[in-house]
Order: sequence, then C-alpha cells, then structure tokens
Amino acid sequence: MNFIISSATLLKKLQSISGVPTTSNVVPILDNFLFEIQNNKLKITASDIETSMSVTVEPEKIDVDGSITIPARMLLETLKTFPDIPLHFSINEENQTIEINTGEGNFKLSGHKGEEFPKLPLLENTSSIEIPSKILATAISKTLFATGVDELRPVMSGVFCQLTDENITFVATDAHKLVRYRCTDVKSKGETQSMIIPKKPLVQLKNILPQNDTTVKIDFNQKNASFSFDNVNVVCRVIEGKYPNFDAVIPLQNNKNLIIDRLQLLNSLERVSIFANQSTHQVRFKISGRELILSAEDLDLSNEAKERLICNFEGEDIEIGFNSKFIIEMLSNLETEQIKIEMSAPNRAGIILPVPTEPSNEDILMLVMPIMLNA
Repeated sequence: MNFIISSATLLKKLQSISGVPTTSNVVPILDNFLFEIQNNKLKITASDIETSMSVTVEPEKIDVDGSITIPARMLLETLKTFPDIPLHFSINEENQTIEINTGEGNFKLSGHKGEEFPKLPLLENTSSIEIPSKILATAISKTLFATGVDELRPVMSGVFCQLTDENITFVATDAHKLVRYRCTDVKSKGETQSMIIPKKPLVQLKNILPQNDTTVKIDFNQKNASFSFDNVNVVCRVIEGKYPNFDAVIPLQNNKNLIIDRLQLLNSLERVSIFANQSTHQVRFKISGRELILSAEDLDLSNEAKERLICNFEGEDIEIGFNSKFIIEMLSNLETEQIKIEMSAPNRAGIILPVPTEPSNEDILMLVMPIMLNA
C-alpha cells in the first residue's frame, strides 16, 4: 500500500478532522487516523465512537488498495514542520509500519490494522434533508452558544432541528437563554421531522462548512445522523429524548419595546459589565422615555459603573436586570444595525430580535431570563 500526496493537502485534510479524537479515548486505537485506499481515493477517518468524521482526497499517485491506522498526534506534528512538498507513504500491512519519504528525509512509525478501527454505523430507515451549507452554517453559529451543559438534561446539550412544510427550525437553550433560528428556504415535502444534534459534531461542521450554496445531505433515524457534502462525511449519534416545548416559554404579550443601535449597546455592556459582580454578571437596565441607563456594581469590591444611551422606547418605564454575558453573546451573534428588546415585567423573559431593513427568509429570536434586582 503506497501513495504520494502533497504535505500541505494532507495537513489541511487532517486538521479538518483533528478535533474529533479526544485526549482521553477509552479505546487506544481512536488516538489514530484510519487511512483507507480504495478506487484510487484516500479516505481518512477520525472517531471518538460518538462522532466520526471522514474526508476523501485523491493522491498524486496510488498503488494497491488497503487500510491502516496512523498515530494522529505524531503525524500532525510531523506534517506541520514540512513545507509544501510531495510525501511518499510506504505502508507494510503485515507489520503495520509506515514509512514517509521526503527525498531528503525518511520517517518511520508504527500503526495498527485498519480492521481494528471501529466501523461507522450503518444508517437504515432514514429520513433525509437537503440544505444549502450557508444556511446550515448560519443556523449552527446562531444557536450553538445557547446549548446547555447539564448532564441531568442531556436533550438541552444539543441543538433541536425540526423540518416542517413551512420552514426549518433550529433551537438551543440552557433554561437561562434560548435561541430560535428559522429559515423558509428549506421545507419538508412530507410529514414533520425532527432530531436533537449533539454539540461536538456541530462544532466540527461549523469549522468546515463552506459559506455558499453547496448542498449538505442530512440522513437521520432515531439513533444516528449523517452529514455529507463535497468529500466530507460526519456521522454522529443523535440525542434521544423529548425536547422541551420551547414555544410555550416565549412570552407573546410584550408591551414594552426598546429599539437601539446594536453595536452601541454591545460596546456599552462590555464596559459596564467589567464592574459587575463576577458571579451574577448582573447589569441593570433602567429605561425611561428615550433614555436607557445601564448600571452594574460589585458591593464586595466597591466597584460600580453607569452609562447612558439614547434609544427608542414604547411603554411604561421599567427597571430589569440581565446577565450581561448572555446579552453580549446574543448581540455578538446578530448582524443588523439595530435590535429590538421586547419586555413585559421585571420578572418575565426579555426577547431580543434583529431589526431587519427589508423582508427576509430568516427569522431569529433570542430569549433571556431576567435576574431579580435588589431594591
């Protein structure tokens, strides 16, 4: 089993899947990449059992099909030291040795039999979605930060995806904040379908999805999901369980509406929050007429800050407290020049919405729970 490949090409492919193996793999062979040569193509796979990711590349020269696993960390560190040069891989499948020849240098390392690497799950009785990669990348980036980490509620550690005959919806929540992203460009041709996708494969996809109209094919059943595009395939276990009824927690009767410049509010929050209590990150919003006053204090350290902003506000005056970290994350994941914050009472959730300049096929809603203010 021999092949010749550009060091830069191979390094780029390996880096795209290098986030899959963990530092504490229970199965030692998962510290390796699986190299498989078949039909004049090289397929490279990384796995941690729960998530598997493979990329396919066509080397400059190939002879003899076969498979072997190669230590991931050692191979990556070696490739990073090379300029863009052709590498000649000579693999002995009998004793699992790998020789890498650069012309001027020769490197030898030991691998394992390719058959010992865990097999990817075969997906049967699947449902399918086709979605432009740009929409999927946007949906992931808008929702991923809002996922939870509570081991007692595993369904909230992933992103809920639902396809209906009207739109596709992605939702993430940790019970303190919630993000819902909808797009009407992707619709179901049949019945409503849904799944909960774990965070890790979404992080991997976010890093490699092209920002164009490349079609991503998603196949899924009750246990697994597969994402395929170009020469990439990601397979993961879906999270089993019932996702919370997110529509039920979104308040509809909000009679206090604030419209303000997004970047102005974001910059002000970043300054004021430095002076907030570092366990609650509480910032007080005092809104009256066309004036928003942001204030924060840390009584233990005698720190406090206050800043005044001009805004458009409809409704009765209100004072409400929010976790500044959550608001900053949300504002950072929006692009519009202005945003709208809908509120009803100091103990009810606030809704953050982008203020679009024209009709859009996208709908983004962000919800944040308040923090009770001290008198």
